[in-house]
Amino acid sequence: MSNPIVARSGETTVTARPGRALPDVPADGPRLLFFSGGTALNDMSRRLKRYTWNSVHLITPFDSGGSSQVLRRAFDMPAVGDLRSRLMALADETVEGQFHVYRLFTHRFAKVDLPSGRPAPAGEYAALLEGTHPLLQDVPDPARQVIDMLLVEFDAHLPKEFDFRGASVGNLILAGVYFAHGRQLAPALELMTKMAGVQGIVRGIVDVNLEIGAELDDGTTVIGQRDITGKEVAPLARPIRRLFLVGPDGELPPQSVPLGEQNRDLITGADLICFPPGSLYTSVIANLLPAGVGRAVAASTAPKVHVPNLGTDPECQGQDLVARVEAILSALRADAGEVEAVDLIGFVLADVDTYDRDAAGELKRRHGIETVVMPLVRPQRPDRYDPDLLARALVQMA
Repeated sequence: MSNPIVARSGETTVTARPGRALPDVPADGPRLLFFSGGTALNDMSRRLKRYTWNSVHLITPFDSGGSSQVLRRAFDMPAVGDLRSRLMALADETVEGQFHVYRLFTHRFAKVDLPSGRPAPAGEYAALLEGTHPLLQDVPDPARQVIDMLLVEFDAHLPKEFDFRGASVGNLILAGVYFAHGRQLAPALELMTKMAGVQGIVRGIVDVNLEIGAELDDGTTVIGQRDITGKEVAPLARPIRRLFLVGPDGELPPQSVPLGEQNRDLITGADLICFPPGSLYTSVIANLLPAGVGRAVAASTAPKVHVPNLGTDPECQGQDLVARVEAILSALRADAGEVEAVDLIGFVLADVDTYDRDAAGELKRRHGIETVVMPLVRPQRPDRYDPDLLARALVQMA
């Protein structure tokens, strides 16, 4: 057990609850479940492999930027980029054959046509398809034979004017698995998990190709993750009031996008549920929109923890920590009903030197939510969580 860390905030005492010892064997580690998307959690996920191979990552498939968006438009499929990225963060990089698979899956084509004498993106793709690309040749059999087959499957569905600039090879292979399994995402992720020796579970929160919509506080709406998140385009001019899912004919009622049984069981069976750092609305809250997520979280008896962003989140204009926690609660209660806040989020995990003392007191007074303070930041990088310290803290809280 770790010793509790105590700090005082007005009338409120916030303390790090004593936790479990770090496991001796990662295979015996706790089942930490993350509602996540984007790349904010990838560094921590790489460190997490030291302590548990049982983490679960439910990822939003609604990304509308980069290579994922090119695939979505070409094939009417869910976004796979964030899923592929998390798979690679959890991949076993220590075994030689799996390392070569990892290196191939993480390779990207150039974003622009290259000077004469060097392969343009389409030329690199042709080399992959022909089996002459050096990264593919390094992959040992039988994995290389499987990848060859999947690239052929991908090519069979390829439109004539497909843009290979900036394409992720892992995304192309994942799309090939998707087609080979009757346009189903879960089997595709399971096969990539085996090929890369992924030390955890990575799944899409749902297996549908949808957009995210945001209603702003003035009643206007913005459609699409890329336009909401404010990183590739200008940030939103107004705060977000609520998030919703969008199909071809407009906003979808939540009951039309149900949580699958396997994902529900993963939530209710977790040893800890985490709402982690990342773009609050498009990476975290987007995962809470399908029908059944809020009820599954409420039914779980595991600790439920929010780890707030340290830096600026363009999606959270004008929102302090209390407002951000309440945005998560609101999304969960839209499905779970008016359950107690602590049945949905019991703790906020914060760095001992940088946490918001006033917000800690307000969360306790309004909702009964405790703030757990631990060392999570190194002095040389006060604007970001140390991946190892954060991974250890979450494992000990489980």
